[in-house]
Amino acid sequence: MDNHNAVPHGTPTRRLVLGSAAAVAVTALTGPVATAGQRRNGGRLPASVALPNGTQPEGITSGPGATFYVGSVADGRIVTGSLRGGPVRTLLPGVPGEDGRSLRGLYFDHRTGLVWAVGSVGIVGSTDTVGHIWAVRARSGRVVADIVVPDAVFLNDLVVTRRAVWATDSSVDRLTVVHLNRHGRPLGAVPEFVDLTGDWPASPPDTFNANGIRKLPHGPIVLNNSRVGGLWQVDPGSGVTRRIPVAGGPPITSGDGLELVGRTLYNVRGSGPKDVSVVRLRRDGGTVRARWIATLTDASLDVPSTATAALGSLWVVNARFGTPSPATASYSITRLPTV
Repeated sequence: MDNHNAVPHGTPTRRLVLGSAAAVAVTALTGPVATAGQRRNGGRLPASVALPNGTQPEGITSGPGATFYVGSVADGRIVTGSLRGGPVRTLLPGVPGEDGRSLRGLYFDHRTGLVWAVGSVGIVGSTDTVGHIWAVRARSGRVVADIVVPDAVFLNDLVVTRRAVWATDSSVDRLTVVHLNRHGRPLGAVPEFVDLTGDWPASPPDTFNANGIRKLPHGPIVLNNSRVGGLWQVDPGSGVTRRIPVAGGPPITSGDGLELVGRTLYNVRGSGPKDVSVVRLRRDGGTVRARWIATLTDASLDVPSTATAALGSLWVVNARFGTPSPATASYSITRLPTV
């Protein structure tokens, strides 16, 4: 997710209109796949889902079924609705102002019905900003955990595993860890940290680095880096980091949100301002390797930030960073085919 209030980085992003005459480009090593994606979805799902004007969205997650959740960087509200269309309602009310809340990454945990969110309280970019990780009940919107992260600068994205919540800080070379019990509940209110070492490119002051995060089952954590590009594997125990070699396709030059479906990784704005880079991951001993599969793009994408996979499609938030009058602007989620 973008540090749009601080250091500009990366590029913006994408959308597919199914069953329309809009321009759609999906390139792959084996040729175009848009038609297959359209057949899979049968044209029954909407090409986009409108969000309330002024939402200023960034993070998205989904589950169960067609339910989605989107967080606001402006006031920390969470809105929810159905990816099949229909009304969108506020799940967690926003907190605007100098002491307000800003949300970035979201992740739904099917075990607990909790939406985990990462972000901050206070003016983004100021020295008084405090990093937080929240857990919110997906049905009621009640906050059941509010964990303060000491010395956080720009908590950005997160992933929930069986026994932990892992979060990136784009301006600090470490991962924040909230340990969970076997039921998916926090074991305590004090997080731990894993420093990123090994081949990880050390962050000069005031730069923007680790962004999206996912974890391979029984394997390493996967990050992208918005400053230097590339995909990176992290040993969750030691923090030792290695670059993931990517064979074929355009180079991975940036990246915002990541989404993992099986071994297929979707990197929002991985190689261009209106694209999603798609790679297939595989384990080779202790090393993760990647093969470029496709680039998903659409002319209507407007600074995409994050994506969630649901209902056989990829749903991408158009964050529209830099748009005039963001407090009243229109926002939407765009549907793309999965590969």
